[in-house]
Amino acid sequence: MKQLLSVLALCVCFVSAAPAADIVETAVSAGSFQTLVKAVQAAGLVETLKGPGPFTVFAPTDEAFAKLPPGTLDSLLANPEQLKKVLTYHVVAGKVMASDVVKLKEAKTVQGSAAKIKVSGGQVMIDNARVVKTDIVCDNGVIHVIDTVILPKEKKY
Repeated sequence: MKQLLSVLALCVCFVSAAPAADIVETAVSAGSFQTLVKAVQAAGLVETLKGPGPFTVFAPTDEAFAKLPPGTLDSLLANPEQLKKVLTYHVVAGKVMASDVVKLKEAKTVQGSAAKIKVSGGQVMIDNARVVKTDIVCDNGVIHVIDTVILPKEKKY
């Protein structure tokens, strides 16, 4: 009986150690990033975010996209180059875990601008977005969930 339990425990370890998915697969399977996935597809960034990375993605939820002013999302989806700038503003090169994010004052994004980071009252903010979930580990980086779409400063959208 003891040997059987040992074998079962070993099997459970192998099953739970299933390989992680890449950033795009993780976002798709989560179900709360449908708008983000649609935007990534429209901007032609799927292959990049499926690439080796590593990347850190501050991922806005569907509710975050719904907070944008009326017409903003449609305007961005109709302009892939502008959309790409907005989406790459949510991406940092490298795998930056939450324990590292809280030590930063800003993060240089793939878009080229730096997003401001602050910790206040136990809440981590990136620009005007609150980080609501951290350290969703993917095989090519990490996702931190945010409650607001962040926009680069140089242009109104």
